[in-house]
Amino acid sequence: MTAYIVPIAVAAVLLGVVFWGISAYNGLVAQRNRFKNAFAQIDVQLQRRYDLIPNLVETARGFLKHEKETLQAVTEARNAAQAASKALGGDPADAAALGRLSSAEGALGAALSRLMMVCEAYPDLKSDRHMAQVMEELSSAENKIAFARQAYNDSVMNYNTSRESFPVSIVAGMFGFAEAALLEIENPQARQAVNVKFS
Repeated sequence: MTAYIVPIAVAAVLLGVVFWGISAYNGLVAQRNRFKNAFAQIDVQLQRRYDLIPNLVETARGFLKHEKETLQAVTEARNAAQAASKALGGDPADAAALGRLSSAEGALGAALSRLMMVCEAYPDLKSDRHMAQVMEELSSAENKIAFARQAYNDSVMNYNTSRESFPVSIVAGMFGFAEAALLEIENPQARQAVNVKFS
């Protein structure tokens, strides 16, 4: 009878390891799907913003006759960001493409900031009803992008933490669960200190 106890115990341990491996694998798949879904939410909001920018440019064009370079820069930055988003193809696991999207989005943010500064100098433009509506929608889109990006980065952090934690890291390595990249929008202006001057 004791001859059966050892093989049964070994079989039980092996079965436990197999079930644990399956559970770890399924957990990693679920977390990877969560961060991909979180990126899909960002993608929806980015597309909404890309669709609003031509309206913004067209509305401003009538008032900003001498600011063609600024309007052109916004249009080019929007096109570059949209192309980077399409190149990513909704697959945030492609770290290089995600980095190109981050750079393009940073350039778009800088171009939009320049446009907003120029618009401040035109009171008629600021008081235009259509311009105010487009600006409100764009501001709402920016807020939704920020919240979606935060949710995405939280999902990526949870996935990467699980993937790197022992013993799940063994399963992650065996089945090729690659590290996911955070979405950090590169905006050099945001990192500069604000200079306050009193006259």
